[in-house]
Amino acid sequence: MLRKIVRIDPDKCNGCGECVPSCAEGAITIINGKAVLAAENLCDGLGACLGECPMGAITVEEREADGFDEAAVEKHLAAQGKPAPSHAPQPVAAPQHHAGGGCPGSRAMSFARPVLSEVEGAQETTPAPANGSRQSQLGQWPVQLSLVSTTAPYFQGADLLITADCVPVAYAGYHEDFLKGKAVVMGCPKLDDNNFYTQKLTDLFSKSDVRSITVLRMEVPCCGGIALAARQALADSGKQIPYREITIGIHGDIKE
Repeated sequence: MLRKIVRIDPDKCNGCGECVPSCAEGAITIINGKAVLAAENLCDGLGACLGECPMGAITVEEREADGFDEAAVEKHLAAQGKPAPSHAPQPVAAPQHHAGGGCPGSRAMSFARPVLSEVEGAQETTPAPANGSRQSQLGQWPVQLSLVSTTAPYFQGADLLITADCVPVAYAGYHEDFLKGKAVVMGCPKLDDNNFYTQKLTDLFSKSDVRSITVLRMEVPCCGGIALAARQALADSGKQIPYREITIGIHGDIKE
């Protein structure tokens, strides 16, 4: 079948093994000093290993390959004495840097959001510092749709914000008005493969219990692709999840 699957360039790979633990399915192993796919049917093609390679040896390509087989993954991991990937939320560990200069990339991390205090029945954030900086409302890492794991614990029970890359630059109040309290994924349908976005979002909606979906796109026509991918993914997932789209103008105003 024609599908997305990981490709490892042996000429770039130095065998450091940074990619191995990032693959929850155990699809990558080290043989003769090089990272290789243990079997095609173990790779889900979502690229959770991409950001872990300091040599840039891992990409995702579309080609004829055996279909992803969850049963084969469970059998493969059981043979190694490892548990099958779980979709249940896991305790959040503190962010860690990788040895050897590897980028944290797509390793799922959650962190504390700003502390809110109750003031006369309403929630109030800590006042902004005198230097004018504001508190980030981001509560996870990574955020790029190409890098996130669709089974990351921060998607469980979350209100999901799907953001076109240019929106946070154009809209000044992005963190307070839209990001606060939400999990987020970002992408650009003009620069990336929108079919991949559709597949990735379908997998995310299917594997998590997302409570609501908000899509933020720019008013330029090419940005409509990210909303199209989200709508198609929701339909393909077969789920009924509250959904809305908001368009941001290039001058930073809300169009709809």
